[in-house]
Amino acid sequence: MNAPATRRDRWRPLRYALRLPWLLLHVFVFLPLVLLATSLPLHRLRLSSGERPDHRLIRWWQGGLMRVFGFRMRRRGTPLPGATVFVANHVSWIDIVALHSQRMMGFVAKREIQGWPVVGWLASRGETIYHQRGDQASLGGVLHEMLARLRAGRSVGVFPEGRTRDGREVGPFHARIFLAAVEAGAPVQPVALRYGPNGNAQAEVAFGPNESFFANFLRILGDPAREAEVRFLEPIAPGAVDGRRRIAEEARERIVAAMHDP
Repeated sequence: MNAPATRRDRWRPLRYALRLPWLLLHVFVFLPLVLLATSLPLHRLRLSSGERPDHRLIRWWQGGLMRVFGFRMRRRGTPLPGATVFVANHVSWIDIVALHSQRMMGFVAKREIQGWPVVGWLASRGETIYHQRGDQASLGGVLHEMLARLRAGRSVGVFPEGRTRDGREVGPFHARIFLAAVEAGAPVQPVALRYGPNGNAQAEVAFGPNESFFANFLRILGDPAREAEVRFLEPIAPGAVDGRRRIAEEARERIVAAMHDP
């Protein structure tokens, strides 16, 4: 697929002029305040919803970042509490921000993200588990850490496709990453991420061919406002589906069906 056509957009300079100051304010003023607050011993406290205050602050900041980029957030369905493996289709770097705005989870992500400006720093603060692509020893360490977190009652977020695509299709899910859910007896909840009405802006949000993180970051910052939908689907209970490969297939089938559901 070719990159999304960059048509002349006379409003793009105005969007940059409006959004860039908000981005700087969000990163250099609000972010330090959030980091300061989350460094306090708040992890034992719980809000009336049962959520930790530091997790709520992180979700608030990530939701604000989505608004800076012109996304109007829409959530459908309810994320499971407690130890859960959340699996989602992978469109762009913004997926992590969108998911974090709705539910705190430690993501499994490629190691390159650790070096990305702002996003990499936030990913590390958000308990990201880094994986070196093509390294079986690294994958073994990732599965071990996932299992430990699930057994401790914490949730994990995974993009089972293993990489971003052109936004037009959901690739096959790698079954091995579901081993931790099987071993821990944890539920798997598929999540469909859609950008634009009925997901018609997937290709615009996705990375274009040879497009760098920084180029995609700047392009989306100047794009027209659009909807971002995070749809939490029916979970797959422990033992409801036999084996990690079948769990992977079932999770993908539910996400693909949701992508075409108005």
